[in-house]
Amino acid sequence: MSDTEARLAALEKSVHRLEDEAAIQRLQMAYGYYIDYNRPEEVAGLFAEDGAVVFLSGEYVGPEGVMRLYGTWFQNLFTRGRRGPVHGLLLDHFQLQPVITVAEDRKTAKGRFRGMLAGGWHDEAMDWKPEGPPQQFWEAGIYENDYVRENGVWKIKRLNYLMQWQGDYETGWAKTTAHLQPATETYPDNPLGPDRILPKEEWRTTWPNRHPVEMSFAHPVLGEAFKVGHFTEMMVKDEYGN
Repeated sequence: MSDTEARLAALEKSVHRLEDEAAIQRLQMAYGYYIDYNRPEEVAGLFAEDGAVVFLSGEYVGPEGVMRLYGTWFQNLFTRGRRGPVHGLLLDHFQLQPVITVAEDRKTAKGRFRGMLAGGWHDEAMDWKPEGPPQQFWEAGIYENDYVRENGVWKIKRLNYLMQWQGDYETGWAKTTAHLQPATETYPDNPLGPDRILPKEEWRTTWPNRHPVEMSFAHPVLGEAFKVGHFTEMMVKDEYGN
């Protein structure tokens, strides 16, 4: 391969990577907008055929599981089964800080995002409100997602949401215990439950408990070889000039 051909190949590879990253980011941003307006069919359409959602230590699997979470549970909880927007209901999801890593073969990818949610009901809508959530609340979480390319289109393979905290707007996160708690019972025993519960070592208690969320991306400077212990060792050696 000539130098020119090599440079063209490298440029083509870079362009494909940027196109993939843009497509995946668009996919995740669309997810946030569809959730905002309680449109479960559109949400489910973003997933691969064997896609899954991890939520509250439970895994909702395949089209039926995804619709059970976003349709049967979420839509009935927040809008009594109606597609949004609904008068007096706020449910805004912000998808932030994307870090996307596309595999060399461009068939799969991983993405880390931060999710922020502002939710609640206006006084005019208080003739009906589900039990559990406060009237106004904040929520934040981390997504560590897997994506797959199917027939040339990027789709969500596994949407892995790890709630970080919840806060009642009036009293703040310092005085709030999360109103959402980990799943304990699977479908069909629980008609709204997940298809399976995560293994005990992966089980996630909610706020004020905190859990580390392993990062799917390489360190921007030190690369894949970066390990916390190794990095600490390097810093100690450098400090003492060894």
